[in-house]
Amino acid sequence: MKMLSQFKNKTLLITGGTGSFGNAVLERFLGTEIGEIRVFSRDEKKQDDMRHDFQVRMPEVADKIKFYIGDVRDLASVKNAMHGVDYIFHAAALKQVPSCEFFPMEAVKTNVTGTDNVLTAAIEAGVKSVICLSTDKAAYPINAMGTSKAMMEKVVVAKSRTTSTTKICCTRYGNVLCSRGSVVPLWIDQIRAGKPITITDGSMTRFVMSLEEAVDLVLFAFMHGESGDILVQKAPACTIETLAKAVTDLFAPGYEIRTIGIRHGEKMYETLLTNEECAGAMDLGDFYRVPCDKRSLNYDKYFREGDVQRNPLSEFNSSNTQQMTVEQVKEKLLTLPYIRQQLAAMEAKG
Repeated sequence: MKMLSQFKNKTLLITGGTGSFGNAVLERFLGTEIGEIRVFSRDEKKQDDMRHDFQVRMPEVADKIKFYIGDVRDLASVKNAMHGVDYIFHAAALKQVPSCEFFPMEAVKTNVTGTDNVLTAAIEAGVKSVICLSTDKAAYPINAMGTSKAMMEKVVVAKSRTTSTTKICCTRYGNVLCSRGSVVPLWIDQIRAGKPITITDGSMTRFVMSLEEAVDLVLFAFMHGESGDILVQKAPACTIETLAKAVTDLFAPGYEIRTIGIRHGEKMYETLLTNEECAGAMDLGDFYRVPCDKRSLNYDKYFREGDVQRNPLSEFNSSNTQQMTVEQVKEKLLTLPYIRQQLAAMEAKG
């Protein structure tokens, strides 16, 4: 809780705040001495559901949550929510790989222009810190979602150079287990419906982390990041087959797993740090820090000067990180409230 003491009597704005990350932040923060949490999003139904949920579960602190309807694509609506804000967690994004493939300009409008709008409004309003959430798909991007997030990171770094009063950092992380739209809830629904679990390619690897760990990474960036930094957690990974076997072991041992082939824009493995970023990355124990390149646009001197030293670290990806076993993945899954709730519901149903 010591880390959260900096939020005492402060106002935190979460863009895309009705999503899985926003809900996790509320769970973590509402019981602290934070002054106000603003949930900014464009879906009034999700806001209403969230309002009622927290009023029922945490009535004594639910009035700390304030809801703002708006869209990060609209600078004016972002500015309307910005007065008196101390800190921002920028989570609003289009995240689904196939839908971004079909509508790439929509990904650009939300992930790139939307981020620029949030940062422009934050700097103008004198916000102290903004932490922007990125994805492993932004490293060596091959799909529209990853490409838009890579451009988002470039906007973050470039914008950080324009202000000395607002700290702007970026966190990059992999798949969040049981977040909205992720694969594990889909598989549980397939089991319930009596349909085979479908996987794209069993040998595909993905980083795995919990929502709690995603919040931890953002808080680490808030506490230790410097403006322009990209911060990465040293997450473990597993194959899709391992993850599917862990889910079936918990919910329906021996259940059929069917391979259906790779979807639009998918990679066989994901990267959290590119080989080029590793050249200047700093090892902070459980995290890596990629500092902002502080060089100017004056290229002439680079014909005369260069960096002799290079970090020996090479690309950090989901195939060369620690690989989790089925048992380790099961243990991780059982720490998640969503999984425990689903197991209890299945047991109650008999």
